[in-house]
Amino acid sequence: QVQLVESGGGLVQAGGSLRLSCAASGRTFSSYAMGWFRQAPGKEREFVAAISWSGGSTYYADSVKGRFTISRDNARKTVYLQMNSLKSEDTAVYYCAASSIVVPTTTPLSYDYWGQGTQVTVSS
Repeated sequence: QVQLVESGGGLVQAGGSLRLSCAASGRTFSSYAMGWFRQAPGKEREFVAAISWSGGSTYYADSVKGRFTISRDNARKTVYLQMNSLKSEDTAVYYCAASSIVVPTTTPLSYDYWGQGTQVTVSS
């Protein structure tokens, strides 16, 4: 079993940057693909980025490509989301998730474990 705790959210002006962290517990963290999702008020949860268990493959939603970077440190059992050039439409609760599927997917149902989320608010 994996427990996930996100941190690093907050209030930032448009154009600014934030770095989210997701700390995992459990001995098998390195065997999971990891993803970041977000959910804005009144909207469905949407895929943001994912990374394979080794970190060798990454995937991004078109809306964040070129601005966000996902990475992981298996020794620290942590996955990161570096967010640059933030826009007001990036405002949402951001969740990290772990998937036992070898190839990361964009579908929330493919993820087995979820964190509680961290709020990101971008002011224009």
